[in-house]
Amino acid sequence: MANLAALGKYPDERAPTEDRTIPGPGGGIPIRIYRPNSDTPLPVVVFMHGGGWVIGNIDTHDSVCQQLATSVPAVVVSVDYRLAPEHPFPAAVEDCVAATNWAHEYAKELGANGDRLAVAGDSAGGNLAAVVSIKARDAGGPPISFQLLVYPATDLTRALPSHAANGQGYLLTKESMDWFIRHYVPGSELKNPDASPLFADSLAGLPPALVITAEFDPLRDEGEAYANLLRESGVDAKVSRYDGMIHAFFGMDLLLPQAAEAIQEAATSLRQALFRD
Repeated sequence: MANLAALGKYPDERAPTEDRTIPGPGGGIPIRIYRPNSDTPLPVVVFMHGGGWVIGNIDTHDSVCQQLATSVPAVVVSVDYRLAPEHPFPAAVEDCVAATNWAHEYAKELGANGDRLAVAGDSAGGNLAAVVSIKARDAGGPPISFQLLVYPATDLTRALPSHAANGQGYLLTKESMDWFIRHYVPGSELKNPDASPLFADSLAGLPPALVITAEFDPLRDEGEAYANLLRESGVDAKVSRYDGMIHAFFGMDLLLPQAAEAIQEAATSLRQALFRD
């Protein structure tokens, strides 16, 4: 994962950052706050990193958060949620919910507007962003304006065809997905909507979404199925499939022009949603 992080490009001018720890249900949650210089309050994007709920941290996704912070622009709060197997499901969900609530409550302190709030994440982080959106809707807040889901895991049963078609030879394999999921959640909970949001009773009333997928990714079909279900539920959801790409390409913009294109598409979608009057 650290090697993949080295393939991420940084903007020419980086946003100032601050690392701090906020209260969480299982103890302190480390976060990194990216605060671009601005004369007016900026929107907030709560970012949840990928890594199969087992690996990854705020450092592995630092360049992506810098790109989003400066390109949207927005105050980005990157969440270093608890990882399995030491902290299995639902610890990561609980931490991401707590961090999203905190970002909304303390937005003014961050020089941000908490009423213009989005959640974002890639892979396992996309899973968590989707779940946080559902739980915020069900709890009556905080108000989430947009969800950016980058090749999200939405169905931990792995029943859709892309798991077989793309399960070998494209970085993320069937065996590695089995390993991640086995460490994160027991088999009896695979269809729990807090683990697999594709099985939620209803997706109506959720915020608009951009779902980015990769052609040769085992998670491709479940991300696209989730977007389709969002649309069927009356939610404005766009799928953007990047042909020829593999899982984790989003953070490889030093190597892949498609990654730079995807990051810019993500930033544009966030900007349009969060600066809408």
